[in-house]
Amino acid sequence: MITSAHAVGPALYEKLPYHAIESFSAVSLVASTPLVLLTHTSLPVRSLKELVALAKARPGQLNYASSSIGAPPHLAAELFKRSARINMVHVPYKGSGPAFADLIGGQLELMFAALPGSLPYIRAGKLRPIALTSAKRSQAVPDLPTIAELGFPGYEVTNWYGVLGPSGVDRKIIERLNAEIAVVLQMRDVAETIVRVGAEPVSSTPQEFEAYLRSEVAKWTKLITEAGIRAE
Repeated sequence: MITSAHAVGPALYEKLPYHAIESFSAVSLVASTPLVLLTHTSLPVRSLKELVALAKARPGQLNYASSSIGAPPHLAAELFKRSARINMVHVPYKGSGPAFADLIGGQLELMFAALPGSLPYIRAGKLRPIALTSAKRSQAVPDLPTIAELGFPGYEVTNWYGVLGPSGVDRKIIERLNAEIAVVLQMRDVAETIVRVGAEPVSSTPQEFEAYLRSEVAKWTKLITEAGIRAE
């Protein structure tokens, strides 16, 4: 089982003991969860348009947190900065817990974070959700719009999960595994559990998953190279 970090590794690290695509056999995507753009409740914005306007009026003055350098929240913010043509300052943390604590405490203005871990703070009114990073809205927060629908078409960042096998596995085995995963994802209790924690069940063919993985590697390699991001 891998996460979207698998597609980031080739660009983030100079040497890996494997090839992100050729060393494996793609089996299936399993689930995907959006990130959510959050702000401190004192920040005078209630929409993405207002946030972009504030960032342009105060270039380099808004600080955004991330759980670590090169993690999806960091990359989501960097991609948004380029899409909106704004300048914000990155403040990396060692984990999402300290980042949430400082954002709630008002030491930071905003952050991108995985939706499941953000839901308790949103529901308690401790943080203000502005928009989701997925292409479509989430069943967990259906009233929250996506960045793509708010004027940035094509913007999409998700934490996704998938299954890989070793390279060279017999195709019949891959197809059987893929079929069984699809059956499990259609089970009502499984699907409801995935949705309840803020994710979405996502099945695919092995071919679709391999193509998606290649596109993700290319996408993040381009962004990480252009932004000069390096793991610490």
